[in-house]
Amino acid sequence: MSPIFIFSPGFVRGVRETSLLTASGSVMFIFQSPGGNSGLMFSALRIRDFRVLWLGTLLSFVAFFMAMIVQGVVAFQIAGTNSAVGTVVFAQGLGMGVLGPFGGAFADRWPKRRVVACGQITAAAVFVTTAALIYTENITIPLLTLSAFLIGVTLAFLGPARQGLVVELVPSERRGNAMAINTVANTGSRVFGPVVAGFLLGWEFSGAVGAYLVMALFYTGSALSLLLLPPSRVRPGARASHVLADVADGFRYVWGYPRLRLLVFFFALVIFSGFPHVTVLPGLAENVFHRSADQVSELFLASAVGALVASVWVVRFGDSVHADLVYACMAAIFGVGLLGVGWAPSYPWVLLGMFGVGVGSGGFQSLNGAVIARETEPHYIGRVMSLALLAFAGFGVMALPYGILADRIGERLTLVVMGSIVFVLTLFFSTLLIREGAIRLPRGRRS
Repeated sequence: MSPIFIFSPGFVRGVRETSLLTASGSVMFIFQSPGGNSGLMFSALRIRDFRVLWLGTLLSFVAFFMAMIVQGVVAFQIAGTNSAVGTVVFAQGLGMGVLGPFGGAFADRWPKRRVVACGQITAAAVFVTTAALIYTENITIPLLTLSAFLIGVTLAFLGPARQGLVVELVPSERRGNAMAINTVANTGSRVFGPVVAGFLLGWEFSGAVGAYLVMALFYTGSALSLLLLPPSRVRPGARASHVLADVADGFRYVWGYPRLRLLVFFFALVIFSGFPHVTVLPGLAENVFHRSADQVSELFLASAVGALVASVWVVRFGDSVHADLVYACMAAIFGVGLLGVGWAPSYPWVLLGMFGVGVGSGGFQSLNGAVIARETEPHYIGRVMSLALLAFAGFGVMALPYGILADRIGERLTLVVMGSIVFVLTLFFSTLLIREGAIRLPRGRRS
């Protein structure tokens, strides 16, 4: 029987139910945004192939967010330092950064379905190998670092190809909506990932070994779901030029359009500066609030719930003229949330601050695909998305210096530094986007 998707009208304020769709044994409640002008909030899910892709994306994102917790906990348990966690995250970012632009070029040159499937099977194999090393007690920081690097390499190809598949499967008038919905899978996984990871890490019959095996299972299931999709289309002549020429062409394309250039840089620098906060969370839990490192999943869960709430709410703006304004507001909330976590006087306040971090980062990330995709020609989408996804490589690269900084000045002050940088970046890029006409302020407030 097909899965059931339910989007509660009480979950998104101001949203009203418009129809009940049933097909192939599935049930899906669809809700319309206020005013009804932008169509159904989740209209892209009416497309069967996109629905299949979305489910596979959900599985792979759950595995990804599980890995963020499990890798950090294993590293902290081996070495007991923030810099060890930072080293592992740095390796993953390095793998994404070195091959990120090439991943986008390959996504535009080769069948995207095949690229995604190969990447996911490779990631599953890496996770199984890591589980075996932990089980035999042969795991070390260098081996865990190598595992993270290989996962980063696969993500460099997976991300652009998966975003490109969305463009292939969804008509142009629904792409903004589809991109935003696709990110709901990401933010929803930020809820399920920490829950599953925390349960498996704390279960005596599982631990890190079981967590790695479950992550491998999720990636394998996601790869198998691609068999239900039609073969990918490849643009005629896509392989006529050298892959390096395609990479250079992607850079030139982004640089040639000011609004697109600003959006890519804005996203990259905010992620680069703020997302490494995950590096210091195990240390914050243990060193500051005297909780075990594996209880860090509580902090991830608080953030994930906020991200899910925000990502569902911002779906309505995917094809809206106000998408860029909401996008910038979410970045500001992200920065303020990090400041709140750094200044929080007690653990319950930290959880509240992490909820705010999730709202800001989740809404910001959810709208990223929508605001960039509508500024990009379809045959460039893989390369443009690969440049945007380099942000996560930057986040990984910055994890090591942030980890070292946290060992020197403490986790609290490190989070305050991150939040301040994110907030200043938001003010700077918002001003530039207003001048370019991307952000439209309410009448009477345009600077």
